[in-house]
Amino acid sequence: MSFTGIRRTGVVLAALGLLGLGLVYYLSFFWVSTEASQGIVQRIFYVHPPAAWTTFVAFGIAALTSAMYLWLRDERLDWAAQSAAEGGMVFGTIMLTTGPLWGRIAWGTYWTWEPRLTLTLLLWFIFLGYFMVRSSTENPDQGKRFSAVVAIMGSMLIPFIHLSVIWFRSLHPQPVVIKAEGPSLPGDMLTLLLTSLGVFLVLFTGLFMLRYALEGARHELQLRARRAAD
Repeated sequence: MSFTGIRRTGVVLAALGLLGLGLVYYLSFFWVSTEASQGIVQRIFYVHPPAAWTTFVAFGIAALTSAMYLWLRDERLDWAAQSAAEGGMVFGTIMLTTGPLWGRIAWGTYWTWEPRLTLTLLLWFIFLGYFMVRSSTENPDQGKRFSAVVAIMGSMLIPFIHLSVIWFRSLHPQPVVIKAEGPSLPGDMLTLLLTSLGVFLVLFTGLFMLRYALEGARHELQLRARRAAD
């Protein structure tokens, strides 16, 4: 697929994702049942966990494509890694913004240095460092290699973030969806949660494709400029 085709597909997916967000917000206020103990504030549940899962998917893709870039030295893999990492930062910021808002009502505090929160914030800063490393070296290729290593190392935190609420005492509840005996949510809540996750993933995919196409188009322009100069 050409970069133009990728861009057009990205636009369509991003538009569908934004429309889907509107649907999720509508269903969260006018369709799904209200949780008994937390009340209406629990509806942030349909934004916060999907944003978190999308963040982990994005950073996982960044790490995988970074590892492939180190192996194959294909510039397209670096573009994909950078695009995924940028998407991860966007959704990670949503996660780190909505979490404290929910925590203030549920726990009585915006932030506490418990294991999951601490590791998640560390992951966000590691990928912030990913972009700083890319731009801190005079040799662009060296910056790409160093940042690829940062992405791989950062992604290793993801399974620990998931397991931290099982291994350590935490204010976060135990998993209610990803567990051996199956989800422990009412049907309508689970349906809306998975719908929201699907919407977030579609939106991320659209933004990822747009960013990748932009990087590819910029590369083509640079090649044309060099040829014209020669």
